[in-house]
Amino acid sequence: MSLINSVLKVFVGDKKKKDLKLLQPIVDKVNTYENELSNLSIDELRNKTAEFKKKIAAAVQPSEDKIAELTKEIETAHIDRKEEIYKEIDLLKDEVYNTTEAVLNEISAEAFAVVKETCKRFVNNTSLKVKATPFDRELSATHEHITLDGEYAIWQNSWDAAGKPITWDMVHYDVQLIGGSVLHQGKIAEMMTGEGKTLVATLPIYLNALPGKGVHVVTVNDYLAKRDAAWMGPIFEFHGLSIDCIDYHQPNSDARRKAYNADITYGTNNEFGFDYLRDNMAHSPKDLVQRPHNFAIVDEVDSVLIDDARTPLIISGATPQGDRHEFNELKPKVDSIVKIQRTFLVGVLAEAKKLIAEGNTKEGGFHLLRVFRGLPKNKALIKFLSQEGIKQLLQKTENFYMQDNNREMPKIDEALYFVIDEKNNSIELTDKGIEYLSGDKDDDFFVLPDIGVEIAKIEKEGLSPEEKAAKKDELYRDFSIKSERIHTLNQLLKAYTLFEKDVEYVIMEDKIKIVDEQTGRVMDGRRYSDGLHQAIEAKENVKIEDATQTYATVTLQNYFRMYRKLSGMTGTAVTEAGEFWEIYKLDVVEIPTNRPLARIDKEDLIYKTKREKYNAVIDEIVSLVGEKRPVLVGTTSVEISELLSRMLNIRKIKHNVLNAKLHKKEADIVAEAGNPGVVTIATNMAGRGTDIKLSDEVKKVGGLAIVGTERHDSRRVDRQLRGRAGRQGDPGSSQFYVSLEDNLMRLFGSERIAKMMDRMGLKEGEVIQHSMISKSIERAQKKVEENNFGIRKRLLEYDDVMNAQREVVYKRRRHALYGERLQVDIVNMVYDTCESIVVENKMANDYANFEFELIRFSSTTSPFTKEEFESKSERELTDELFDIVYKHYQNKIERNADAVYPVIKDVYEKQGNQYERIAVPFTDGVKTLNVVTNLKEAYETKGKQLVIDFEKNISLAIIDETWKDHLRQMD
Repeated sequence: MSLINSVLKVFVGDKKKKDLKLLQPIVDKVNTYENELSNLSIDELRNKTAEFKKKIAAAVQPSEDKIAELTKEIETAHIDRKEEIYKEIDLLKDEVYNTTEAVLNEISAEAFAVVKETCKRFVNNTSLKVKATPFDRELSATHEHITLDGEYAIWQNSWDAAGKPITWDMVHYDVQLIGGSVLHQGKIAEMMTGEGKTLVATLPIYLNALPGKGVHVVTVNDYLAKRDAAWMGPIFEFHGLSIDCIDYHQPNSDARRKAYNADITYGTNNEFGFDYLRDNMAHSPKDLVQRPHNFAIVDEVDSVLIDDARTPLIISGATPQGDRHEFNELKPKVDSIVKIQRTFLVGVLAEAKKLIAEGNTKEGGFHLLRVFRGLPKNKALIKFLSQEGIKQLLQKTENFYMQDNNREMPKIDEALYFVIDEKNNSIELTDKGIEYLSGDKDDDFFVLPDIGVEIAKIEKEGLSPEEKAAKKDELYRDFSIKSERIHTLNQLLKAYTLFEKDVEYVIMEDKIKIVDEQTGRVMDGRRYSDGLHQAIEAKENVKIEDATQTYATVTLQNYFRMYRKLSGMTGTAVTEAGEFWEIYKLDVVEIPTNRPLARIDKEDLIYKTKREKYNAVIDEIVSLVGEKRPVLVGTTSVEISELLSRMLNIRKIKHNVLNAKLHKKEADIVAEAGNPGVVTIATNMAGRGTDIKLSDEVKKVGGLAIVGTERHDSRRVDRQLRGRAGRQGDPGSSQFYVSLEDNLMRLFGSERIAKMMDRMGLKEGEVIQHSMISKSIERAQKKVEENNFGIRKRLLEYDDVMNAQREVVYKRRRHALYGERLQVDIVNMVYDTCESIVVENKMANDYANFEFELIRFSSTTSPFTKEEFESKSERELTDELFDIVYKHYQNKIERNADAVYPVIKDVYEKQGNQYERIAVPFTDGVKTLNVVTNLKEAYETKGKQLVIDFEKNISLAIIDETWKDHLRQMD
């Protein structure tokens, strides 16, 4: 592979070098401006921000003036012209954005220099005295580091960063200027750990906050959001830019709305996404909190856009009969079938071992495959597969039985009760399993009826229409009950066989809490969908929560694709560069380190069994502690963290554990992880975003030692772990320990690795360290990454269809909410309805049904005779029908306004000083809707405002109800 890469570099060139060559001129420009700015007084430096803002405002003024003119024209324009005006306004808004971007590119170097010079002034001065602006005076009331002295404001260079006092001591390096340019261009900057990503972000944040359209800085947890907002805030506030963090405020509150109206808004990815969903459930424009999505910088972009991409954000509520389920009824059956299969397969495995030891590999392989198909996570099986030649025998047997489209596989499966496909996370009952579960129930208790066949039978039975309808209803009901039952059963089987306590989930406060497989953190508020969470609750004997129904949902992938400009930063993105480009059209640029990397990355150490591997890990930790080096141990699950912790306790080695159960202490534990001889165990790189700083004493003895206890499914997570050592040229080392029993090796490690180990004659307790094996492990990881990318891509393709629907629905909803473009939408809806009635009935030439549909949809009789209907074209019929139906609608609206006006007049004139709003009930004879309107406006417009509010309310109610039904069906 490296040979191919080398050849490509000769012909195509090295991307990293090309990127840097294009960015270097910007750095040179910034440094030139910096020399000029150093001669300015502090007030002149602050005035630069006002100059930039004026320049942007002047450039977009012509387009803004046109938008204002067109907005005024809407008030008097005819409905046909209104639609054109709205399109023109949308194009002008795009023009404003493009013009703004052009100006920002033009001033970027000077703006970056302003930020750099500001940082330098804060480093070189304990306080800065400036002419006080109204904004300074406002800030001084809540910020202790700003005080007033007559007409001056004094800014200290020390302040509180979310509970931690800091003194500003940072000025941008050239490589950080490169990072800032990359982010401003809407790309991903890959920067090594400790290279100052938080400081880099200040450059594009300041620049893109100047137009006042909002910059969102997205972090993975609320601790980082609050810390970064407080830490970097004063740099922006010094230049009159407002900054806030949404995680400080309650959803739907005025404080959160104010946070979004700030020039710069920090927050967590989930909160930004949920606010978007809440906004699309609001019933008044005053309830909205977000502005249009302008520019977002995503910190730890790989974690947000790749690791969390498959997790949809869902706002849900109680569903009718959500407390009805069969989990408790079916649990004893599932518990018993899993135990029976486990007991049976223990015997089969013993038989397999005996046959293989006697040299009968054909029969032995048959039994081995049966165990693997029935319980692939069985610990005794995993241990046996690490022995010489056994993994190859299993693969050889599996290949034989899988040929010809699994033709022979039923012979393996016939003795099993269920079959597990661990790679695809699926499980299937066999005939034997169905028979066992049916037990004393009827034979068809778990068998779905074939709807098509059964309906054909009903049709042939010569029944009356009423009897047919009743039989069909019964059939559909039976199908629905059984499909729900089979689904419940499947989820229970998954819960028992594929989900392990303290690995995929933990039990806290008598609740099942999901553990994030990437970070090892508990994901509060998250539940497995599709009944799986309830199945795990049943398995663990905790309270089974009610089922819920989706009201609004969006994936993080599609939420972030709404931003006009998106960029991100992380220490690890290059391995996923293809995915970033394909899904988000984001280019990844590698930023060089400020100082050369001094970390030593060693080849993996490979053992046969987990037991030997963990013993070797503990020996290594003891040896490193003896050298007074800090050690960071990376694990892949809470269970392994706790096992290593117990082993260290036996050896009397003091240590800290960072995992899902102890996440509250995270920042404190990470902060002291660089002290001499301190051992920290972290599950899946918990503690990202907090630097591990080393003392000179530690640097002298070799720096931080990284010990990886297993290769992760993704190379990126391994690189994150490695990246904790060697920050800013510090010394350090990394060493991964691998065994043939590890999940990655078991599921994706090829036969070649096992063969290679056998050829090298590895005995129990021995270890191998070879570049060929490290490359094979990397190939296995690539296989998993491709698998995961495929899953994410399929999810995105599915969600793209949903997203197109979501965009149309939410756009219509927004029109109804504001009422501006609602009139155009209503006209289009009336026209579309007329067209569909004409087209459907014209094709069948069914005049009678045309009349019926017209009365049903618009309460009007047909304006055409039968002969006219047959002789006119579809277009003529549609146009004429639309004119008549729309006129009828307008007349009806006016009649409603006239009918209700006397009541409004009476209330306003007699009790107007008591009420601001009035509720008027409207009904169609089936449903009643209370429309709330402003009493004064309804009176002054002679009831017209009430009618506008009625249109808004009825549109919102219908959109919400229909969308909710659609989501329920999709669930």
